[in-house]
Amino acid sequence: MRYKVLAYYHIGRIEDPKTLIKKHKEFFKDRDFKGRIYISEQGINGQASGLSPHADEYMAWVGQSFQEMAFKVHMLDEHTFEKMTVKYRKELVSVRCEVDFSYRAEHVSPSQWKEMLKNRSEDTLLLDVRNHYESLIGHFEGAERPDVETFREFPEYIKKLKKARNPKETKVLMYCTGGIRCEFFSSMMKKEGFENVYQLEGGVINYGIEYGDEHWKGKLFVFDDRLAVPISDGAENPITCCSYCTTPNDTYVNCANMDCNALFLTCRSCLEAHRGCCSEECGAASRVRPFVSDGKPFRKWSHEEKLALQGGTFCR
Repeated sequence: MRYKVLAYYHIGRIEDPKTLIKKHKEFFKDRDFKGRIYISEQGINGQASGLSPHADEYMAWVGQSFQEMAFKVHMLDEHTFEKMTVKYRKELVSVRCEVDFSYRAEHVSPSQWKEMLKNRSEDTLLLDVRNHYESLIGHFEGAERPDVETFREFPEYIKKLKKARNPKETKVLMYCTGGIRCEFFSSMMKKEGFENVYQLEGGVINYGIEYGDEHWKGKLFVFDDRLAVPISDGAENPITCCSYCTTPNDTYVNCANMDCNALFLTCRSCLEAHRGCCSEECGAASRVRPFVSDGKPFRKWSHEEKLALQGGTFCR
């Protein structure tokens, strides 16, 4: 079977998000669909995979309400999520501050972006607005990659950037995975006084569909079972190394120590040798998940599973 992997979002007022959530859940009842969709008064943000005809039905159905919403689509032979989740989230992107979307930056197409990269001057700041662990394994050549672990740290980053760069003279080219974080961050930057701000329309995913890996190094971090993917057809050479043996590697896993759960880079042999743990200390911890060598990220366990593990009775 063939599945379509969808990435999409819409920024715009939704008066009754909870009713829209119910409609989504009803729609997915009889369809082969898995993913994660957040809906709020701010809009909708989704990443999902569906059986190809079911994905087409969904795009047509939701497109009736959000006609300008663009879908980034890839084909795969399996689902990229374990289950289907549709839920309310007050902030589509967690920044913990008010965002005035009337300040959103101008969108530039992949073709415009390519030209802007080629012709950028010293006054141009190419800005990656993803988390550090995302940009570590892949990024546009010459991009500034802020050392942040969560998007909530970006408002503080803007304050530092204003001291280092002239907001009126600096030309900012920003990008993220699919575009939605740029909607938030460009609005915040422009409100803080940065006048020349541009965002890559559809993010890295859209650029990869149009131009492959031109001006790009490494792979793209994604928030599903794949974790890291080439932005175009063909294998990409890793630009990072295994945290244990330092061989070229761009495979992320979560530490098996439940009290750590950190993402770390590891090759297959080191993953098995250390039973999924990021350090010797974590390997000796009391709450370590049983090692399952399936290449999938560790998932949140139910309360019952955690209790069973603590009692030493749970196996999988």
